[in-house]
Parts: sequence; structure tokens; C-alpha cells
Amino acid sequence: MTCCKMKKFDIIALGELNVDLLLNRICGFPEVGKEIFAKEMVLTLGSSTAIFAANAASLGARVSFLGMVGHDDFGAFVKTSLEGRGVDTSNLIEVSTAATGLTAILNYDEDRANVTYPGAMSIMGVKDIRPEAIAAARHVHISSIFMQETLHRDILEIVRLVKAQGVTLSMDMQFDPEEKWDFDYRKILPSVDIFMPNEQELKALTGKDSLEEAIKEVRPYINILVVKMGSKGSLVITKDSEKKLSAMLNQNVVDAIGAGDSFNAGFITAFVQGKDLEYCQYLGNLAGAINTTAAGGTGAFKSKKAIEDAARKFFKQDITL
Repeated sequence: MTCCKMKKFDIIALGELNVDLLLNRICGFPEVGKEIFAKEMVLTLGSSTAIFAANAASLGARVSFLGMVGHDDFGAFVKTSLEGRGVDTSNLIEVSTAATGLTAILNYDEDRANVTYPGAMSIMGVKDIRPEAIAAARHVHISSIFMQETLHRDILEIVRLVKAQGVTLSMDMQFDPEEKWDFDYRKILPSVDIFMPNEQELKALTGKDSLEEAIKEVRPYINILVVKMGSKGSLVITKDSEKKLSAMLNQNVVDAIGAGDSFNAGFITAFVQGKDLEYCQYLGNLAGAINTTAAGGTGAFKSKKAIEDAARKFFKQDITL
């Protein structure tokens, strides 16, 4: 295996990319045959994997993105947005056979309605992943398995390809919109170094009613299991240990979108820097909390200084990134 010091990247974020079209201050609800107006519109970089990548880069990791976009204006927007956050785009795949994915988000106060066109991100599979690209990194992170049709189909092959390059792997499968939970954890998890579901996802995956039962079900197959529990904090579990860490609560939450992805970014950034699991969990909790202090999944992660300032101001935590 190539020495870690020779690696070009700390992390490759592998997975979905799309743009988010946010419509705010909407006059009523959509009805077939009628037209309504939104008084505000924002176009921004979307996808859980993109939030993870951007925030890990801001936290100090060298991150490259391996994903697929269309050869179109939205694809160019995605590329520029990633580069603006310090994420390498040399592994980005542009295709002319599908358009860049888009999610239209209709915001109504604290509720929302989403419509997603998966586009290019639905056709990327194992055939599109170059082993040499994976080998240039120390770690690979995969998110949103069920949102990506071909990647979902190929996930076991992709896991084997990644591990064949001698790199570590983390995975956050996230929610299954169809609620089928077709994810063979008995075969997949032994090859995943860090599995990062939230509490609800783990229970749904295993078909168990309690978190304790769900953990017991997957424990024989995991290396490191990280369970995100929102305001209750997080659990880090190995085959023979378990540690709970309470959440750092923000009393004035601006936006919780992307908090789980930000947790992942904090945890994995610390992991690739060689920190122990206790610190990885701490930085994950802190990053998830900082996420809630600004709008959007990346709003609080504009720079190392912004992150350090937010940690000190809102949570009385002194960190140096």
C-alpha cells in the first residue's frame, strides 16, 4: 500500500450531486392547472455528499469529489461551487446523456415540499469509478445510497473496489424514500470501517423497534458504528465498546438542514488526521451543532476561522483547526 504521506487526498467524497432550487415566500399551495408565485428564489449546491465534502474541506481535510453531473449549466455551477469551498473536482465526471440532478424545494415556514430529478447522479455506478482515483486518497466516504439507483445496485462491488485499493471507508446510507431498505448489511458492513446511520435509519434497516435491539442486530458485522441521535447526541460502538456523548445544544437554531452531514464531516476529518475515536466523536458532535448556527448545510463552515469562532461563541469550545 502506498504510504499515507504520498496520498494526494485525505478524503474522496463519492456520490450524489445536484443543485437545490429553493423557493420561499410562496403565495399558496400548487394546484394542477393553476399558477402561483414565489417572492424569493435561491439556487445553491445540493446533496448530502456535497455538504459533507464542503464542510470537511473547511475543517482542514484535502477533499476530492467523485460524482457525476451533466454537461450543462447546472453541472458548471456544481463544479464552481465545490471549487469555491476548496474541494478538488478533478474526479468529477461530466456526461451528455443526462442532465445534472435538481431538487426543487418549496418552503412553507417550518415545512417544505421537495421534488427531485435525479438526472446524472442516478446513472453513476462501479463502471465509472477508476481504481487509481480511489488509490490517490486515504479514505472514501459514501452517502445517500438509496438516492442513487445504479450506485445502490452496485454498492457491494463498489465497496470491494474501494477496499482493494487499501483505503478506509465510511458510509452513511441515509433514508430510503421507498422504505424498502434493500441494503445487505451482513455482507457489506464487514468491509465498511465506519458505518454512520442515524437512530431512525438503523431501526428501519434492521426492522427493530428499539435502538438497543438494532445495535445488537448489526454488532456482529460492524467495525465502528456511529449512531447520530440529534438532540440526544451520538453513540460510537465497536464490537466490544460503546460510548455515548451528549449533544451540544444550540438554543437558537437557525437551520438544522445538513446537521448529520456536518457531523460526518467533523468525525471523518478527525479520523483521517489520526485522532482517537473519542476526539472524532467530539468533533462530529461539535460540527453538527455548529451547522445549526447558520442557514443551509454549509453556511456556518465558510472558513476555519468561522468554525472556530462559532465553536467559541455558541458552545464555549476552544478548538484549533
